[in-house]
Amino acid sequence: MVSQKIGACGSETKSREYRIRMLCGTSMLSAVAFLLMFMEFPLPMFIPPFIKMDFSDLPALIASFAYGPISGVLVCLIKNLLHLFMTQSGGVGELANFILGGVFALVAGIVYRCIHSKKGALIASLSGTLVMAVVSIPTNYYIVYPFYTSFMPLDAIIQAYQAIIPSVSSLMECLLIFNFPFTLFKGIFATVITFLIYKPLSPILKGR
Repeated sequence: MVSQKIGACGSETKSREYRIRMLCGTSMLSAVAFLLMFMEFPLPMFIPPFIKMDFSDLPALIASFAYGPISGVLVCLIKNLLHLFMTQSGGVGELANFILGGVFALVAGIVYRCIHSKKGALIASLSGTLVMAVVSIPTNYYIVYPFYTSFMPLDAIIQAYQAIIPSVSSLMECLLIFNFPFTLFKGIFATVITFLIYKPLSPILKGR
């Protein structure tokens, strides 16, 4: 009876320690993700310059692997809530960033929980990347670009894409030819960096 109580007490202590570690780790990774949002840069040879590359999805993927999918989604939520204080898009850019990053972290985290191995991590990351790229099409079409067209004519937006590939003629075509592969590239880049740094980071994140 006494040993059962001691065992239950020890299990409860471990559970509390894990929750504290998860909250601290999620907060730390959210802060890193927020800072990475400012390290953005255009890739004008591949996509119009108003669409910028950043690495802020990387901490969310790490959080999903270390603590689970909810932690990854929280990292995406917190970084975008913080960025609202300096938004230049009325919150539209932050909403789109949260949707795409959240989908990426959620799918990757769920798959990794089911296949908890190095191979599983690769499958999880690529699955999250593919779903994020697919979701980017309706997100841009129905949320992001309606905001842009409120102060920039749709023709001018399409012309920015035509400066790279003159044959594109519609917004949906632009999203499929440019935004879809660009989002794939972002996800794959985050995957590569995660595989390079996750192993040395894991003992710190998990308190070992």
